[in-house]
Amino acid sequence: MAHDADILIVGGGLNGPCLALACAQAGLSSVVIDALSEGELSGEAFDGRSYALALASVRMLRALGLWEGLAGHAQPILQIKASDGRAGEGAAPFFLHFDSAELEEGPMGHMLEDRYLRRALLTAMAETPLITYRPGTTVTAQETDATAARVTLDDGTVLTGRLLVGADGRRSGTAARAGIRRTGWDYGQTALVAAIAHEKPHEGIAHQFFMPPGPLAILPLPGNRSSIVWSETQADAARLMAADDAAFLDHLRPRFGDFLGQIALAGRRYSYPLSLTIANAFVAERLALVGDAAHGVHPIAGQGLNLGLRDVGALAEVLADAARRGEEIGAADVLARYQSWRRFDTAALALATDGVNRLFSNDNPALRLVRDVGMGVVSAVPALRRAFMREAAGLTGDVPRLLQGRAL
Repeated sequence: MAHDADILIVGGGLNGPCLALACAQAGLSSVVIDALSEGELSGEAFDGRSYALALASVRMLRALGLWEGLAGHAQPILQIKASDGRAGEGAAPFFLHFDSAELEEGPMGHMLEDRYLRRALLTAMAETPLITYRPGTTVTAQETDATAARVTLDDGTVLTGRLLVGADGRRSGTAARAGIRRTGWDYGQTALVAAIAHEKPHEGIAHQFFMPPGPLAILPLPGNRSSIVWSETQADAARLMAADDAAFLDHLRPRFGDFLGQIALAGRRYSYPLSLTIANAFVAERLALVGDAAHGVHPIAGQGLNLGLRDVGALAEVLADAARRGEEIGAADVLARYQSWRRFDTAALALATDGVNRLFSNDNPALRLVRDVGMGVVSAVPALRRAFMREAAGLTGDVPRLLQGRAL
């Protein structure tokens, strides 16, 4: 039967457009359905949102033809320092220190502002004939059968495809309409996200400071600016978001420290409730989930977007290889390959981030000793240090071709 496209992608954030661009390399057509309007996504002003892109994710963007236009806006992460402590008391004597100079592949990752990545994706989709972009549109109903996946849009349009992909976030309507349940729990924490301007240069160093209420990540941006991801208890975070900028900074300064000199806000503040949530299945009849629609993990390792891009790379590779063999891309056995590839990696990272958060987000003296000595040991043993660095860079495990920098 005739289809409007090979793949119907619900969700136009970051993972959905990347999947459409990747599948276009294999000659597969897509419709990207985005609830947000194009104007909301293409703003040029800096709003404080940024992403930590692992080396493997940078390779994928390069393979998709995007990185050349983005590299000039990105800040390499040259070192990572992680320490334990309390607000106003400084760091513990033992800490982790990773230096990209020890990796022959180069920096472990780059920081990139949201505005540049979104605009690059919008431009690339507009220039790709195999992609139809439908912004400002929501899905009101969906169904699948042996021959097709169908979605009904809020304007009454019905679209058909060979495969339906949910890239629509933690509260995925695509997953819910397919009857896919989720497993997880709330952390009782909220992430406060903002950009900070500071007097002194950051030298490309990312800092992770573990405190009893939750971690504070200080991530370098171009110029004398850094992005922070600051986890606090839900009650304290609500008070901080309600406070004015001056009060917010007064509360941040003892935690941030003075190693970068005077600090000021640069952009808006955001907050996100923190939880662990994993879909009980990543696939259903003619349907697959990617990114936060499949899994939402604690931001403690900065791997949320990187984990989603691994999904995108794996699904695109499975679909491309199936299409070249003449298989039906929406067939159950094809989708099972994607699920088996991604489920273990996702579960392992989810358990790791959950364990680290529970280990560090407390003030138990015995646990403090264990974790501080553990960080000191890892930092002192070159083989362990390099293993952790390669994991953070996304270079370990069964890495999809796109994340190796290879075309499909």
